Amino acid sequence: MSAQRTEPPTGDAAWFKSSYSTGNGGECVEVAAVANAVLVRDSKQSGGPVLGLGRQAWAAFVEQAARG
Repeated sequence: MSAQRTEPPTGDAAWFKSSYSTGNGGECVEVAAVANAVLVRDSKQSGGPVLGLGRQAWAAFVEQAARG
């Protein structure tokens, strides 16, 4: 198995804040869907690092998070 670090394409991404974000400076994330991935970033550091997940990985994450 091999891995290669790549930068996710963020140029045309339409970011939106998590529905669980409160807007008063708490722990918030933003997500954006692009061609082959879902991007995740810290809403307080929009120019910071971005995590890119494949659509299947994102769906599995959301499903597991919904279970609590």
